[in-house]
Amino acid sequence: MEAAPQRDWGRIGRNAVVALRYGFGAFFLYGAYHKTVRGWMTSPIMREHFAQRLSELDPESFSACYLRHFAIPWYRPVSIVLTIGQMIVATGMLLGLAVRPTAGLSLFLLLNISAGAFFNPSMPPFLVAAVLFMTTPSGQWFGLDKILHAKYPDSPLFK
Repeated sequence: MEAAPQRDWGRIGRNAVVALRYGFGAFFLYGAYHKTVRGWMTSPIMREHFAQRLSELDPESFSACYLRHFAIPWYRPVSIVLTIGQMIVATGMLLGLAVRPTAGLSLFLLLNISAGAFFNPSMPPFLVAAVLFMTTPSGQWFGLDKILHAKYPDSPLFK
């Protein structure tokens, strides 16, 4: 009689993680859409955002150094990597495709956003969610990872 409630909690937990994955994917889809329609990959908009943020920071801080020596001089590749990275994360999360590696990419993107001093109260839950998706097989529970893992059992992309 004890086993049934445990199965229910397990199912509820899996469904909650999958629902969170969809929300996470939708957030990244919106970010990619916003950057694409506003031309962030082909204009200096990101450099302008970085310069504005740099003017608000202590010049001796890590974030100021990151912006001054990496993000601003390399704003064009950074904007391309961020926008395309958001597209990849959105696709992976929404389709349940290569969820664990895609979650790793999202963590990389989020840490770089944080390094540039664009950290806000929403960032910790996103960082925790990225780690959660890296450590759970949510693509196996509901997504293409289950189908692709059956076809390619040795591939680390679909575990």
